[in-house]
Amino acid sequence: MILFRNRIYRTTAVVGLLSNLSLLDISAAATNLDLAKATVVIRSGTLPAAEQTAARVLVEEIKKRTGLTWPISTVWPKRGPVIAISSGSGDPGWSEARPQPAGKDSPGLRSEGFRLAVAGGGTRHPIVWITGADSRGALFGIGQLLRTLEWSKGSARIPADLDLATAPALPIRGHQLGYRATANSYDGWDVPQYEQYIRELALFGANSVESIPFQDGRLSPHMSLPRDVMNRKLSEICARYEMDYWIWSPADFDLKDSAKRAELLTKHEVFFRDCVRLDGVFFPGGDPGNNEPDQVMPFLEDLSQVLAKHHPHAKIWLSMQGFEKPQVDFVHNWINDKMPAWLGGLVGGPSSPPLPQTRARLPQRYGLRDYPDITHTVRCQYPVAWWDPAYALTLGRESANPRPVFYKAVQDYFGLYTSGFISYSDGVHDDVNKAVWSRLGWQPDAGPREILLEYTRCFFGAAVADSAADGILALEKNWEGPLADNGSVNATLALWQQLDHQAPELHGNWRWQLCLLRAYYDAYTRQRLIYELELEREANQILATASQHGADVAMNSARAVLQRAVTQPVQKEWRARISQLCAELFQSIKLQTSVPLYQASGYERGAILDFVDHPLNNRWWLEDEFTRIRKLSAEPAKRQALELIRTWEQPGAGSFYDEVGNIGKSSHVVRGEGLNTDPMMEKNPNPGFWWWDDGASRKRLSWQTSMDWPLGLAYHHLDAQASYRVRLTGYGQAKLRANGQLLTATREARIEIGEFEEFLVPANLIKDGKLLLTFDPLPDEIHLNWRKQSRVSEVWLLKD
Repeated sequence: MILFRNRIYRTTAVVGLLSNLSLLDISAAATNLDLAKATVVIRSGTLPAAEQTAARVLVEEIKKRTGLTWPISTVWPKRGPVIAISSGSGDPGWSEARPQPAGKDSPGLRSEGFRLAVAGGGTRHPIVWITGADSRGALFGIGQLLRTLEWSKGSARIPADLDLATAPALPIRGHQLGYRATANSYDGWDVPQYEQYIRELALFGANSVESIPFQDGRLSPHMSLPRDVMNRKLSEICARYEMDYWIWSPADFDLKDSAKRAELLTKHEVFFRDCVRLDGVFFPGGDPGNNEPDQVMPFLEDLSQVLAKHHPHAKIWLSMQGFEKPQVDFVHNWINDKMPAWLGGLVGGPSSPPLPQTRARLPQRYGLRDYPDITHTVRCQYPVAWWDPAYALTLGRESANPRPVFYKAVQDYFGLYTSGFISYSDGVHDDVNKAVWSRLGWQPDAGPREILLEYTRCFFGAAVADSAADGILALEKNWEGPLADNGSVNATLALWQQLDHQAPELHGNWRWQLCLLRAYYDAYTRQRLIYELELEREANQILATASQHGADVAMNSARAVLQRAVTQPVQKEWRARISQLCAELFQSIKLQTSVPLYQASGYERGAILDFVDHPLNNRWWLEDEFTRIRKLSAEPAKRQALELIRTWEQPGAGSFYDEVGNIGKSSHVVRGEGLNTDPMMEKNPNPGFWWWDDGASRKRLSWQTSMDWPLGLAYHHLDAQASYRVRLTGYGQAKLRANGQLLTATREARIEIGEFEEFLVPANLIKDGKLLLTFDPLPDEIHLNWRKQSRVSEVWLLKD
């Protein structure tokens, strides 16, 4: 017997075990049990909803995967394998006795826990016991079986000596599936698709679903049902699966408006009355909404009375998103003073106080739920660290984004402070992340590859499971470091192309399509980046000939070179495959990757097809600059302007240039701690990517990235006898220090985007040839909207 933190394994195949091995690794040497002719046996009589659903889920999912038809019976068959599903401690009334638990402390006896055990392996009458501590446990046991199963068409096998008992570590494990126009796929689903997806979340241990019944009143062209009808249907689905049903319901108006306040309470009462199941109401204090807590808490108190009439066991939860310290103090003091029974706890989401601090101040009787943003990659709670700008310009905020290793680090860092999580999600593009969070909520010590093996085995089959799991890990690696230098991106595509050729039966599988789309898109973007950067270098070389051939001739020739990105594009076959996969994903799962083609709700909402050919060099900005320069009357002025452009990133011998937010062009920028110890990137500031003109800004690309502020820029081997000055672009103002000494800008005015700010470096500061530039914070700007706060985009150290 081997005991982990929240599970017990028994196996005759292995006598020693390391913590993060998968179930198939554990029993690799054991004989597999053939379940092709199995019968599913359930208890007779009226069964709890989840236990009854568990048997139906099992036979339906087996049929989809293998084509096998497993009968369901309450009578023990005379021959063949049996899969016996039950829950609770009572006698199921079968002729065969259930295996006894390993003691009163067995994980399989805890809430939502189960035991999955094979008995009689190698005999003619083997039994797979799935025994839930409660009815939910029986459903989760089915999930474990499907994640463990080695299946293919006409075949289903599991290790013959498998025996495990397990229970979840965290009581709240769920995901938000809002049926609203904002979503990039959920708004296109019908009831069967919703049930299928909720079922698949349960297979990975999720026990909660959160809907959005009121916020975002826009009509989506994809909706099959009115929102109020669909949200009631979600309640019914959760009731069948005994999954907790939550709603996310903000007040995005002033709660002092008594008429609107009363209207919102009435809306809630109608909704509460119509729901067959409701367990939690999550009220975000901000994002959206801007109400003071002295208005929020009385409103929630009134809401709790309405809730109790229809769902007396349901609780209300509050986040303090965007709250300043006085508001946070008010909430904690209010809770400590009143200790309301209707409050389930607090929620920590984007822009909330840190989870450790909230847990320390919150009475133990209340829960603390995490609300992690697992759906976005930029301008969000967990942006991709030092993402190459080429990805930010094209894949944007809502692309297929498997990040198993990163989110494992996040859970390791914050999970112990919480009662669990319900994630923020706006589509299926984050499906891998949902599986990772669900499994870590059950088993925090599970490794990323272990989870991915279960994911690929469950949804793709055993034949490709190992390679596909590695392929998903490779997709996460695609996003590390400078894209142009990341040759593994092409290797990742080659792996997925090989897998696609190997498994034609998966071509209609939307999860498979998502992985393929990312692999092709990443590789296509890399090839375009390499090509278009070279075109810009060639154009700059042509601009150097302006003194011989004239400015207008040089600009015409440079523009023709830049246009090759359009007239002579790279990798046309990859580009066509991307379009094809986007079309297939709209058909298979209603993923909306384009505003004009698939009616995505906005260009920032997963419309990656609309940006697949976005320039990855400064072609648009250069074209606009050429138009401006042509209007100059004097040839010398034209040549001077072209010389500035030509030498922008190549300022000459002894001078240095950094685009501080570009991982590939910021060699002097000081980096901080790694994500494993700093997942919020507080000690390693992360670049930001600006969203202007619906993603079609023609500004110079370096101005569309910025930092506020980098840890510093370090220079070595400077000429101690030379004079240096620092030039910046960005926005606002900078308090710049050189080796600790505050420098004075050559002009006082705040700079606008594209303008220069310069500082002279005193000669005595670089006597040893070293220079460290740092930036002081600007406390006077804390009250400003983040879009108005100062920042830096580019830094030159210019030798005069």
